[in-house]
Amino acid sequence: MHTTLIPLVQLFVSELNVRKSLESGQEDSNIDELAESIREKGLLSPLTVRPQPDERFEILVGQRRYLACKLIGLDEVPCLIREGLSDAEAVSLSLIENVHRADMHPIDKAKAFQVLYAKYGSAKLVAKESACSVPTVRKYLVLLELPVELQERIGTADGPSGISALARLATTFNGEEAITAYNEIAGFTQRVQEEILKRSEGDLERLNELVEEAQEGVFDIRRCGASNGCQLIRDILEGRLSEDEFGAMAKGAADDDGEVHPAVIHEAAISFWRSLVRKAPFG
Repeated sequence: MHTTLIPLVQLFVSELNVRKSLESGQEDSNIDELAESIREKGLLSPLTVRPQPDERFEILVGQRRYLACKLIGLDEVPCLIREGLSDAEAVSLSLIENVHRADMHPIDKAKAFQVLYAKYGSAKLVAKESACSVPTVRKYLVLLELPVELQERIGTADGPSGISALARLATTFNGEEAITAYNEIAGFTQRVQEEILKRSEGDLERLNELVEEAQEGVFDIRRCGASNGCQLIRDILEGRLSEDEFGAMAKGAADDDGEVHPAVIHEAAISFWRSLVRKAPFG
């Protein structure tokens, strides 16, 4: 393993690269912005490549950096050469590099997990290899059970809670019923969506009844909204939501989500609750 300058004409993007959708995550940084940054500051991180028999090099990590360098007309770029990697190891390397990025498309991530699952045979081993939690791995794998039409609607803007709702949908409804269910619940927050799906038990008629109930405000789910302010914060400030209740609520959300350790979320929630109460004019 060593770093050297390689002409761009000898590089090509690997089919194994886990980031297939470069249009996702453009809210973070697009290729043009990255190219401008490289023009001003240079390429700060080398690409990771593996040599091929035809004397070219396959890009495993750094696809966007490569495209940005091409855009500004660089002749050569620094590359870290990794020899002797199997295809599964190449996918794993690309996944570990990108899996925690907010701008990686969820379906790209799910397909990468699928490749690793095929190699290792268990979500636990995939989680260990990718430095993710087991619930997170399972949540993304199940997205691939959704109809293609729904997979195409998923984007990075859905966030972890949105992915959790879609994963719940995938385990509750199949085929056309999944599409129908998605369209029925699309207007609600992700937490309400999950609750509707959970209570429906895979019955579309029951789901329609639950949608009507949710529209009438039957679900007692506190949420923040730009139009009405944050009901949850008002409940804390006005003494309707205790420290223990808020901590339990946050911990429960972390348990469902699987992205962050529940104890970390619980501790942060308690600190947040106490800081609000200290500043409350009537607390």
